[in-house]
Amino acid sequence: MSQPLLSVQNLCIDFNTADKGVTAVKNISFTVAAGEMVAIVGESGSGKSVTALSVLKLLPTKTSVKGKLFFLSKGKDSLDLLEATDKVMTSIRGKDIAMIFQEPMSSLNPLLTCGYQMIEAIQLHEQISSVAAKKRAIDLFKKVNLPFPETIINRYPHQLSGGQKQRVMIAMAISCNPSLLIADEPTTALDVTVQKTILQLIKELQLQMGLGVIFITHDLSMVSEIADSVIVMYQGEIVEQGIASEVLQNPKHPYTKALMACRPSLHPKGERLPVVSDFLVPQNKNNEKPILLDTQSIGLYNSTPAEIVLQVENLTMHFFEKKSWFKKSVPTIKALDGINLTIKKGEIVGLVGESGCGKTTLVKAILQLIKPSSGKIILNGMNLPDLSKMAMRSIRKDLQIVFQDPYGSLNPRLTIGAAIEEPLKVHGIFKNQEQRKNRVLELLDKVKLQPEHFNRYPHEFSGGQRQRICIARALALNPSFLIFDESVSALDVSVQAQVLNLLNDLRLEFGFTAIFISHDLSVVRYISDRILVMEKGKIIEAGNSDDIWFSPQNEYTKKLISAIPGNLAIGKPSIE
Repeated sequence: MSQPLLSVQNLCIDFNTADKGVTAVKNISFTVAAGEMVAIVGESGSGKSVTALSVLKLLPTKTSVKGKLFFLSKGKDSLDLLEATDKVMTSIRGKDIAMIFQEPMSSLNPLLTCGYQMIEAIQLHEQISSVAAKKRAIDLFKKVNLPFPETIINRYPHQLSGGQKQRVMIAMAISCNPSLLIADEPTTALDVTVQKTILQLIKELQLQMGLGVIFITHDLSMVSEIADSVIVMYQGEIVEQGIASEVLQNPKHPYTKALMACRPSLHPKGERLPVVSDFLVPQNKNNEKPILLDTQSIGLYNSTPAEIVLQVENLTMHFFEKKSWFKKSVPTIKALDGINLTIKKGEIVGLVGESGCGKTTLVKAILQLIKPSSGKIILNGMNLPDLSKMAMRSIRKDLQIVFQDPYGSLNPRLTIGAAIEEPLKVHGIFKNQEQRKNRVLELLDKVKLQPEHFNRYPHEFSGGQRQRICIARALALNPSFLIFDESVSALDVSVQAQVLNLLNDLRLEFGFTAIFISHDLSVVRYISDRILVMEKGKIIEAGNSDDIWFSPQNEYTKKLISAIPGNLAIGKPSIE
């Protein structure tokens, strides 16, 4: 049997913090062969990204790393990366081992063109001219299927879409023909169709170039599409590993079953989604081995009242560009092209479509953050575009939004208690500080947070907890209408299940009406009563959520559903 490309042996990683040490990875071992794709799966904090960063020695200097990381470099003897000098690692990074990071906008320099960054990466490892490096960069852009590569080479990162930026990162990663490629959550928060093309691209490059690939993700359904073998990590340990198809078809460990079971696509609308704690509970204080816990589905009450809360009539939004000083402005982009929709009290209406379809523009128009070109937006009987700024300000307490990025939505200098209390102050709700604090504590309890969290700051919470805080803040004013804008897209599947369960509970208690925006039809179908599908500024299909999911009529809707990774590919594990 040939020697593996990468052999990880008894790897242990400890972070030495100011007050105590934290063990991130606990004695794990695995191998990656040339031409093999190994998926490492687990929730945030499971140790998967830390493991990948240790291969490139990119961990903080005070980190304690023990074990062996043997790498078979091109034309050289096997090398223990942990023993390699900084000079050796500099020569290996990018040339022999390359990495695609999760967020391409943070990985690309916003001040430099994509072409410059590509040429710089190539010339760092190979002694070739700028002309030859530019030609290779264009060829690589073609290889990753970027449109108009001769033009994109001169563009800056902000001028590209999320999928295009990720393709630039992939092109940069393979520019020096590495032996090992590490892809760390390369498709998180991308449209499902873009996500599918990125997955296919990575798989094609693996097969064409004979790459060994470590693919890191929190979604097991994605693994079913591309991986040869899978490693499941939980709290720094490998709890299950094997051939991907065998692990997915017959998972052994309760945690693996939990990751598979919490996907919304496997459950009927309204059924409470299983979470990791449903599968893993300590037997007792002296034995931390997980056992299975029986749960039961909880049906969601669904009503269809006739009262209309929001009505949008013939809404258009055109963006204009001046041709010259002597010609009038002409419409160049029809971001919204005659939108009509009606939402009844108590309904959650899902809005789906790829980036650029007009979802965000529609939301901005409803919130009156932009003025539409024409049409009506009638909320609780009032046409919002006709209202003055003063009148609109008083309406805003009935119209709230939960954004995609909870950390970016919260002021890092405010405690979460102050953040939730802020809208109560702005709108003059309650007479004094004590009443407002009691309201905040009540809201924290509603979203399953503790009173002691009141004085903590956003950075002290996980992503899922921060999203709960944003939901509590949105509910503080008892709004009649809520907008959830990709509010679960970047969360782990298990945390996503917790937030969706919370929304179902809060919907029953508060009876709010909402638009739920996402590019993932499986999530929208689970949480929504009706679904609206948008493409190129128009609503191309609308109907009951199960009808759209199981019997889509429009070809574009069928494409969105078929692009969901692992959709119908693997069964629903049971809690035994």
